[in-house]
Amino acid sequence: MEAAMSLHTLAPSPPDSALPAPPRLERGRQAAPQVYEWLRSAIISLALPPGSPLSRAELATRFGVSSTPIRDALMRLEQEGLVEVFPQYATAVSRIDVQAANQAHFLRRSLETEVVRTLAAAPRPGLAEQLDRSLARMQALLAAQDLAGFAAEDEAFHLALFEAAGVPDLWRLARARSGDLDRLRRLHLPSPGKGEAILGDHAAIAAALRAADPAAADEAMRRHLAGTVANVEEIRARRPDFLQP
Repeated sequence: MEAAMSLHTLAPSPPDSALPAPPRLERGRQAAPQVYEWLRSAIISLALPPGSPLSRAELATRFGVSSTPIRDALMRLEQEGLVEVFPQYATAVSRIDVQAANQAHFLRRSLETEVVRTLAAAPRPGLAEQLDRSLARMQALLAAQDLAGFAAEDEAFHLALFEAAGVPDLWRLARARSGDLDRLRRLHLPSPGKGEAILGDHAAIAAALRAADPAAADEAMRRHLAGTVANVEEIRARRPDFLQP
């Protein structure tokens, strides 16, 4: 009964034209991780919004695979809290869990402030130039109003910091826990001035690293990561159907 009641709130499936076409799967790689990455990207970008039903049979047809890789990909997404599986009934994209998003913010803040303090205390050759190029790409994407590209470059900026600090596995750990936070950020991104604020925060982080100032880098990162969680209620007011009560 509980599952059936939950499914009354499911959003209609986005039309196929609204979704990016799934890529041709690489033969040299397992299918399940590729299906997982595509579905996760569609969920985080909100191309598959909260409540969207996911048919295993339809996904298997779209990807041209058996049901096994689809099942494995959905199980991994369920572990990350991005889908809900109702046994013998349906699978759907989960609504955004604000408590999980807050915990992800705590984790990200703990890791990323330490990363930038480490990099500011011992600057890495070439990092300043790499971040400058990222800032230039973000500025161009924002000017073109390419929010999907802007969000991807935002993520690449943070990944570059983890790689420079020699802890890329911690980025993957944080990413796996950040699905709800990342969806909140995508909901917040179209707000007036949000893209400019992100760009300004990134510039401040890069400047603090260039100046080899750990305290300034820490402060800039804290300010940057707090931007979305401080506006949860404004986001909820705009899309209450996307967030858990």
